[in-house]
Formats: sequence, structure tokens, C-alpha cells
Amino acid sequence: MISAGDFRNGITFELDGNVVSIVEFQHVKPGKGAAFVRTKIKNVITGAVTERTFNPNDKYPTAYIDRKDMQYLYNDGDLYYFMDLETYEQIPINASVLGDNFKFVKENMECKILSYKGNIFGVEPPFFVELQVTKTDPGFKGNTATNATKPAVLETGAEIKVPLFIDEGEMVRIDTRTGEYMERA
Repeated sequence: MISAGDFRNGITFELDGNVVSIVEFQHVKPGKGAAFVRTKIKNVITGAVTERTFNPNDKYPTAYIDRKDMQYLYNDGDLYYFMDLETYEQIPINASVLGDNFKFVKENMECKILSYKGNIFGVEPPFFVELQVTKTDPGFKGNTATNATKPAVLETGAEIKVPLFIDEGEMVRIDTRTGEYMERA
């Protein structure tokens, strides 16, 4: 059990039959009336973010989320197959669970599989990946007083913005959390 007065960012607990995670919290002590905790909570299954206030004395059951490293093998239609690195068991995961940042994952990369009580609800790719640029326009010298970018297609099919000096065939490092170009690899 966790008390609402002990809330911190990233804590997960059960609320009304759902598993939620604290995104933001603020302890408020008004001049008049009782103190309360103002929070932004995220439903870890659906991803919905809501604001809610809690009495600091309320208690909620703690929810433990399992994070397991697995290797992405291949996809077959809407099913994506991952292999447990300890037991070598292959697990199919539906495409609806993957999320937007999975477009930066290529075969044989390790990802974290998120589950709660055996139900898989999310896949976290590595924070940084190195991918090859397969298609982009040639860069031009001059007219680069500001951070000029151009679109580029990566080997996984994802499209990002890269600086003008990046050419086809080069390896680039990408932050999968934001989907932005970081540097040459």
C-alpha cells in the first residue's frame, strides 16, 4: 500500500481497477482548508493522462510492472515475435501494443517488454538506436544560417528530419523517445 502523501514521479499503483503511473505531482497546503495532492496520472494500459487530486491520507495498493529484456525477431502480419533471452521462448505480440516509437526498431534489437500480472501492455525500444539512411535528397552548401534540415528515410522505413550534410548510406544515431536525429554514428 502507498499513501497519497508519499507520491513521487514514476510510482505505479492501482486506482479504480486500473493501473496508473504518476507523471507529475504537487503537494498543496492552502491557507484555509485541508492539504491535498494534485497529480497528473497516466493509465499504463491505455496511455490516457488525467489530472486528479487526492487526500494525502488515502492509501492505494502498489502495482508492480514487470520489465523483461527480449529480442525482436520478425513480424508476420500484425504479429511481432520476440524471444526471451533466458528461455529462448518466442512470444507473439500484437501490433496495437507496440506504440509509435517501435518504427525505429530493426530485427535482432533488444527491447523491454512491459507486463502487469502476465498481460503485456507495452514495448520499450532502446533509448538510442543507430540506423542507416536509405533515401534522402543531396545536401547543398550555403543558405545554412539556421539549423536547416531535410527529410530522410531510414532502413526501418521511418522518416525523420536530418541536417543537410547527411547523405544516403550514412549511419545516424536517433533518440527513440523523441524521434529526433542526434548525431552521426
